[in-house]
Amino acid sequence: MQTQRICLWSGPRNISTALMYAFGQRSDTEIIDEPLYAHYLHVSGAMHPGHEEVMASMQTDWTEVIRDVILGPCAKPVLFMKQMAHHLVDVDRTFMRKTVNILLIRDPKEMLPSLTKVIGIPSLKDTGLKTQAQLYTELQEIGQSPPILDARELLLSPKDVLSKLCVRLGLPFEESMLSWEQGGHRSDGVWAPYWYENVHRSEGFVPYQPKKEPFPKVLEGVLSECLPYYEILRADAICSDS
Repeated sequence: MQTQRICLWSGPRNISTALMYAFGQRSDTEIIDEPLYAHYLHVSGAMHPGHEEVMASMQTDWTEVIRDVILGPCAKPVLFMKQMAHHLVDVDRTFMRKTVNILLIRDPKEMLPSLTKVIGIPSLKDTGLKTQAQLYTELQEIGQSPPILDARELLLSPKDVLSKLCVRLGLPFEESMLSWEQGGHRSDGVWAPYWYENVHRSEGFVPYQPKKEPFPKVLEGVLSECLPYYEILRADAICSDS
């Protein structure tokens, strides 16, 4: 059996965990949570919450991660891997020729204030948006047409957007993707207590609600850096019919 290996290249605070949970409900799919996270912490020196726990729980050598995890054994027809685009520091990306790749984006006006609650004032690099834009170009150059999901569109109409995504992936849509039990998933990384509080309280995709708080002035500089990359990607994102 040949496994379809799907990499979701997201930025932080982009409902990527909810999307991973959705695929985790499928009858044909195994999920893996951020296999390159320990590598990223090791090479970047970033001091994220739970840094030592993450480093102790996973392989830090990206070559081993690709060989043993991303391209490693899988007992199911589909392997869905939630990945952070900014984790691709010093990683040879040629393995993406063997994976199906998806990009998940979120309006930085909504993502940046959320990100500050976990890591303080973020930089463009922390958002992954520039890397996502580069990935989009690189994947097109090797003949791929990676689907792009915008978090807002997905929350506006989960069934519609997921159905369209499944068509792009050549998979049947399953109604089970729309709901899950509260409390997390057995595949959660050890960093879940620091990042996944909201999704652990959920039983499905939470309806989209625009931010009501004024955008923090301290983030205006990084917002101006993020917006051009977001707009490029948003132009090709799957849209809901709502």
